[in-house]
Amino acid sequence: MKLIRIKGWMVTLILTIIFSSCTDMDEKIYDEVSANDTHFTVDDLPTIIAPGYIQMRNVYWQWEGILDLYEESSDLIVTPARVGIGWGDLYLTMHKHTYGPTINHGNNLWQRVYAGINECNKSIYIIENLEDAGNVDAEINELRALRAFYYYLLYDNFRNVPIVTEYDVPDGFLPEQAEGDAVYTFIETELLEAMPYLREENTIETYGRFTVWAAKMTLAKLYLNSEIYLGQERWGDAMEQVDDIIESGNFSLLGTYAENFAVENENNQEEIFSIPFDSQYSSVNTHYPQKTLYQLSAQTYDMPEPWGGSCAIPQFIDTYDEDDSRLQDSWLGGLQYTSSDEPLMDGDHQFEYTNYLTSADSAYYWEGYRFVKYEIPVGWTVAPGNDIPFFRFADALMIKAECLLRTGNADEAAQIVTQIRERNFRSNPAKATVTGAELQGGSTYEYGEYIEGQIVDYEGGDDIQYGRFLDELAWEFVGEHHRKQDLIRFGVYTTKSWLQKKPSDPFRIVFPIPEVQRNSNPNLVQNPGYN
Repeated sequence: MKLIRIKGWMVTLILTIIFSSCTDMDEKIYDEVSANDTHFTVDDLPTIIAPGYIQMRNVYWQWEGILDLYEESSDLIVTPARVGIGWGDLYLTMHKHTYGPTINHGNNLWQRVYAGINECNKSIYIIENLEDAGNVDAEINELRALRAFYYYLLYDNFRNVPIVTEYDVPDGFLPEQAEGDAVYTFIETELLEAMPYLREENTIETYGRFTVWAAKMTLAKLYLNSEIYLGQERWGDAMEQVDDIIESGNFSLLGTYAENFAVENENNQEEIFSIPFDSQYSSVNTHYPQKTLYQLSAQTYDMPEPWGGSCAIPQFIDTYDEDDSRLQDSWLGGLQYTSSDEPLMDGDHQFEYTNYLTSADSAYYWEGYRFVKYEIPVGWTVAPGNDIPFFRFADALMIKAECLLRTGNADEAAQIVTQIRERNFRSNPAKATVTGAELQGGSTYEYGEYIEGQIVDYEGGDDIQYGRFLDELAWEFVGEHHRKQDLIRFGVYTTKSWLQKKPSDPFRIVFPIPEVQRNSNPNLVQNPGYN
């Protein structure tokens, strides 16, 4: 029993998996029993804390979740309209940056994250009202830090959001919307105040929990993007946080890139903060094998029939070096084979995924490489339970490298990037080396509108400052809830064209406040540009 054997404290998640997180800020449901009517003791602390973590699964892998939001609005992944299959629809509004207040992805993020915040508030309320609890500062501050992480996700995407820290609110309570600067300060303050109480170990017991290192990664992300958030550079502050992680000695790069995303990928030395999943016990797991693969690929993995939707944008695949093992580790392309290594036939010819799209509005089922970065086990019947390494040590290293690059230390940055590349160029080690001058150069991505294999109105990437470093981020973190944020920070998100996405209005770096939320709470003001 993987969850019991490996994940220590998370045994309690098996017992609490039926928790149904509420989305209304004034609802006080704790499982099927009111928190006010249930008698808890200090022995129940793991069970009390668990729901805040369980909700993270819904945030990440529930349908139209956070991965789609960050990746499908970017230049890496698209879900085109498939001839004879369907798809497209709202995914194309993500791709083309025509999304508005009714986009499902935005409302799902809002609802699911606030459900997580509500669980944290509820757990804090219960702990504060325990009889004879003794010193529970560690538990309360762990929940404060986890709640701040949830707010970081909201802030990164919406900026101006309500800050609610109480669970015991009056009936009909409608929270006021806070200004973005106040939300930023709240996140920073909560993490800094909670940090002295957070655990520093990186062990089975702390796996999946919000440790001091997870808090430092969240702060580092906040500081890394401060120029976008506040118009204030905080490269030094970001580097200070990741330096603590690097110098702790608790983390290291795994021997291979693929190990990070294996089915059994828990409790390894590269994961700083993970979201645990399990095919046997989790009610939510990755749906990406089914969302991305065409139905014939069921014969490759002996899996339930997939649906054939999302794929790589060909312009991105063209940026890979042929000796970079991350290409094959992340993408399925070329001629396909069955699980017994026989040619996979599509009528009278061997089936092939091509690095080509007719267009985002009209693509055939074989077009586009398919995302397989998370290991797909052969013979599965229940969705794979790969854990999500939300923050990896490679991410901490790349944050340091970027801060060095942006503060005039390009050669030091290049040493770090080279270190990360080395495990991916074992067939040609010389290619692992990158120089500071290269990182300061432009991107290799051939930006411009793409139609039927041709780039029209060519824009290129030579004019992107530190564009080569942006490429490195894509190769390392594709499909890891990175790209939207990275493109914004490098000034590319709204200024460049790719596939059928054209330059968009600058206000689109922030998502609209969901219409359904504004309809239920008149205190919410729409973000600029979406009225």
